[in-house]
Amino acid sequence: MHHHPSHEKQLPALNRAAGQIEAVKRMVTDGRYCIDILTQLRAARSALKSIELAVLETHMQSCLQRSAGEDEAKQAEQIAEIMTLLKKYE
Repeated sequence: MHHHPSHEKQLPALNRAAGQIEAVKRMVTDGRYCIDILTQLRAARSALKSIELAVLETHMQSCLQRSAGEDEAKQAEQIAEIMTLLKKYE
């Protein structure tokens, strides 16, 4: 059975990002100016990126180190897996 680290400390940031998305939805419904909507979308995107990086850092500090140990080939494989994931979303 796998034991994964907790990411609960990211919940406040996730709640803020969800609030930002809800605000964008209200802006769209209210017919707000495009640039204002884009500005808020950028802010939400930035918030999500920060959360993503925090989860990735936890993964590298915990999961990657625990599962690969001293096995350099396994480490290289897992780093490649992370890089593939990052490239998909850039």
